[in-house]
Amino acid sequence: MRYGHSVAVVREAERALMGRLPEGALMQRAAAGLAAVGARLLGRVSGARVVVLTGSGDNGGDALYAGARLARRGAAVTAVLLSPERAHAGGLAALRAAGGRAVGPEQGEALIDRAALVLDGITGIGGKGGLRPAAVPLAEAAHRSGAAVVAVDLPSGVDADSGEVQGAAVRADVTVTFGTYKPAHLIDPAAGFAGALHLVDIGLGGDLGAPDVESPQHADVAALLPRPKGESDKYRRGVIGVVAGSPRYPGAAVLAVSGALRAGAGAVRYVGAGGDAVLARHPETLVSSGSPHQAGRVQAWVAGPGLGDEADARRAVAEVLASDVPVLVDADGLRLMDADAVRGRAAPTVLTPHAGEAAALLGWAREEVEARRLEAVRALAARLRATVLLKGSTTLIADPDPAVPVRVNPTGTPWLATAGSGDVLSGLTGSLLAGGLPALDAASCGAYLHGLAARLAEGPLSAADVAEAVPAAWRNVCG
Repeated sequence: MRYGHSVAVVREAERALMGRLPEGALMQRAAAGLAAVGARLLGRVSGARVVVLTGSGDNGGDALYAGARLARRGAAVTAVLLSPERAHAGGLAALRAAGGRAVGPEQGEALIDRAALVLDGITGIGGKGGLRPAAVPLAEAAHRSGAAVVAVDLPSGVDADSGEVQGAAVRADVTVTFGTYKPAHLIDPAAGFAGALHLVDIGLGGDLGAPDVESPQHADVAALLPRPKGESDKYRRGVIGVVAGSPRYPGAAVLAVSGALRAGAGAVRYVGAGGDAVLARHPETLVSSGSPHQAGRVQAWVAGPGLGDEADARRAVAEVLASDVPVLVDADGLRLMDADAVRGRAAPTVLTPHAGEAAALLGWAREEVEARRLEAVRALAARLRATVLLKGSTTLIADPDPAVPVRVNPTGTPWLATAGSGDVLSGLTGSLLAGGLPALDAASCGAYLHGLAARLAEGPLSAADVAEAVPAAWRNVCG
């Protein structure tokens, strides 16, 4: 897992560690790691032009000390001081002693235009509300320059705890962060400003408390995925029921069933108006024309994709929510479901909205959800007492228990923004629920495999291409 900790947790860990170290040692560790990354990006350090954008406080100090290290290796380093009277005194003295120089912000743009490397030390993890006006021209100059832009701890102007970007911010090619990741490194829109991430271990490990967010990696997903054993039968592997599709949208049924079949389900029972289309594509499906409770034994239900507005669809969703097995609700099901029925369920419930659907459930504007994704997914999970998978450029999965870290899916591609992709994800995740995974794990693994399948399919793709690539993604994860 990659773990992201809040500013408060990081600050507490830093205080604890600094109490055991000589004064200034922690900053020197950070500066050494930052300078090493900068040197690798430069290739040839001697003679290279480096600009250090320096605000007040310790983040500016990290950048100044790193600049001093590069200056001692022969780089031509200039610090642009946005608040000269508040610049870190020790870092500034070290830079000057190493042969570097310092100027005011009025000279910054011209220097950036000629630089090979720009270190962004304008604000630290405590910064809020975007860049101050004096810093905006420097950030813009860095973005349009040919220099490698390296953010110190996180891009200046983004919110470390939420991933929000409330104004102008630095766009980095690389972000060098210290001790642990912060939520902004992993969650859009801020993650889109961070570039490649490089974590420097400065010794915080044992002092860090619980993370706010966590991002699974291959090994984490491989350890969770259910695998058949010698004595397995279709019920031990999991039977998933799918309530999806309508006369107008039979394809949604086909795609949801496709996702379920390719994610390890022992069998799929389908209920709905798309039975002929499902059987034409997947003859192994067990099709029922009755209601969900007449379909036979299942270990989990998926309800919602392509159901439309029919009264029968609303009754089917209500019947599924009244069952005593795990349920995933997606798409039209999110609009048709009764919120009180969701809150009253004893068995696990997974909801998989995109930003627009989440906005409708929360009573927010869609733009608010997209800007405040972490807050939105937590609020929706708490309000409906369900596990929520919020789809989007960063897919987040929140448990109804606020003490459980939100999971951030690291796979995916913009090509997933295609009709029917979410239907495949619903079937895939529902299959994992039927296979016995807890709701948070099923949603996390489903999102991971879905995003990886899209990457493996490559380039322009359809939802059917994603479903076809799920077994390859599974093999890729499990080695």
